[in-house]
Amino acid sequence: MTAYSVLIPFVPRRPEQVLPYAALVQWTGARRLWQGQSLILEPHQTFAHVAGAGFRVPVGLGVTLMPLRHPYEAALQARSLAMLTGQPVVAGYGPGGTSLQRSLLGSPYRSPLTAAREYLGVVRGLLTGASEEEVAAAGGEYFSCHGRLAPYPAPQVELGLGVLRPGMARVAGELADVAITWLASADYLAEQIMPALREGAATAGRPVPRVAAMVPLALTRPEREPAELALASNAAHLQAPHYQDMLRRSGIEARDEEPLARAKALVDGDAFLSGDLDALTEKLARYERAGVDEVVLNLTGVANLFGPQAAMAELKTLLAALGVS
Repeated sequence: MTAYSVLIPFVPRRPEQVLPYAALVQWTGARRLWQGQSLILEPHQTFAHVAGAGFRVPVGLGVTLMPLRHPYEAALQARSLAMLTGQPVVAGYGPGGTSLQRSLLGSPYRSPLTAAREYLGVVRGLLTGASEEEVAAAGGEYFSCHGRLAPYPAPQVELGLGVLRPGMARVAGELADVAITWLASADYLAEQIMPALREGAATAGRPVPRVAAMVPLALTRPEREPAELALASNAAHLQAPHYQDMLRRSGIEARDEEPLARAKALVDGDAFLSGDLDALTEKLARYERAGVDEVVLNLTGVANLFGPQAAMAELKTLLAALGVS
């Protein structure tokens, strides 16, 4: 049965802004509290504050960007977060766009797939207590690490990998515990991503990773235009070539020069879900039928246009309708 989780629907400026969402996870049947990459409050530190405030809930990083930290630092931060919260952590990683890679590294990864494979291999070796030689062997062209984390008991850290297209899905199948998707319709997941995950897992002789789908959505209301909500939720993604390519593969042409037309394509293609409670419940059920294990409710568009209180009220309404209140 698919679990439902909560995404913090804004970039926090103060850690106390996150506490109501942590409380929502603690006091309902929601599985986990998620945050994507932030360049204002660093997500590991935000979640550490939440734990210190008394809300020790399972958390997910979906995703942090590989160019920002060496794999050793990534493993140390993820394990530290598990120890601070006393809860399992999904530590998701992704290579980011080529412009970010060039800005921070001097040049983009020649092969993001190879970079992701090496990164996850080193992080996993560190977290599982592999020998220094085994950790070093997991690196290669992009990452090297000759060392180990000091052994100490901690709750489980699961490795996540951001997945947009089948190539990265195969890498996730080989190495990740959780494949994390964003803006992917249920049909696209069923038809292209799930088969690639199974292929990668079969190649590595391991179980197929769980799938956590970040799903942007909003209830229809008289004062709302779905395309405006979709744009408020995903304006930056719609400009990124790797997202445009993923959407094209899923049958959604979101390359129109007019931003609102791009956003309308998301709504028409069910990459952004819109409808009344019954319609949204049915659209979300498609993700379960596609094989998704965890749907992360993303109300960013509502928060950006109508404020965090509106997003919180809508989250409560959706969780109740989904039977996880």
